[in-house]
Amino acid sequence: MSTNPSVQPSEIIKDNGEIDGKIRLRKWLNMNFRIEMTDGRVLIGVFLCTDRDANVILGACSEYLKNNDGETEEPRVLGLVMVPGRHIVSIKIDDTMDSTTSQKYYYE
Repeated sequence: MSTNPSVQPSEIIKDNGEIDGKIRLRKWLNMNFRIEMTDGRVLIGVFLCTDRDANVILGACSEYLKNNDGETEEPRVLGLVMVPGRHIVSIKIDDTMDSTTSQKYYYE
């Protein structure tokens, strides 16, 4: 069985015409993410990277807690955060923040 050495696995196109997850992840870089955790905390920050274990690194991250009345308290600024994948309940792109005023972590 011969293989073509010029074709990399990352370049293989899936049956539905979609390129693998690397392209999708690159599109999400420097976007604001909202991550809900198993202990009820909500983290909002800039998506910087992830790994095979679904750990996520957020920059300029703020933590939001709910008090006993169910109201959201003032955010606590955390900065650079690594969120373990096993503690993530959901991840969403957070469009509540204006992208023109948010800090960018790359050079244009």
